[in-house]
Amino acid sequence: MSESRAHRPRLDTPREARRSLVRRPSYDSDAFGVFAEQFARFMGTARFLMYMTLFVLVWVAWNLLAPAGLRWDDYPFIFLTLMLSLQASYAAPLILLAQNRQETRDKIINERDRQANARAHADMEFLAREVASLRMSVGEVATRDFMRSELRSLLQDLDERARTETGPASGPESQVTEA
Repeated sequence: MSESRAHRPRLDTPREARRSLVRRPSYDSDAFGVFAEQFARFMGTARFLMYMTLFVLVWVAWNLLAPAGLRWDDYPFIFLTLMLSLQASYAAPLILLAQNRQETRDKIINERDRQANARAHADMEFLAREVASLRMSVGEVATRDFMRSELRSLLQDLDERARTETGPASGPESQVTEA
């Protein structure tokens, strides 16, 4: 009885990986995905619709107009229905696979766009703060017009002082300075 317990696996340990006798087929999922996308794109074209319409017309015409011994699908065209159902049963999963791959690409692109927008927003906020600080700095800096007005008022003060100290001047020099 102790030997049977030794061979029995414990519940708290994972099972060993078993090798199967037949290897599972492996495939490149990207290559298959690219094939699915190309197939889905082709099925969405007017060319495919024209080819399919031509195929069905030839099929129906042959099976209606050919001699009885050469026909392979008589009037209810059951074999044609089977062929079209088979084509649709393969087309639907391939189209879904192509849509899933496109959705994954769209998510990646949207995430990149969101990150680029966040960076641009941060840059705009930084620039807005810089412009605001420059405006505040310019508000404290004397402008050219302010300096001119201050210099004119100082010049007028100096002229008035000079007149009061020397008296009223009546020569051409005083007229030039006043103008």
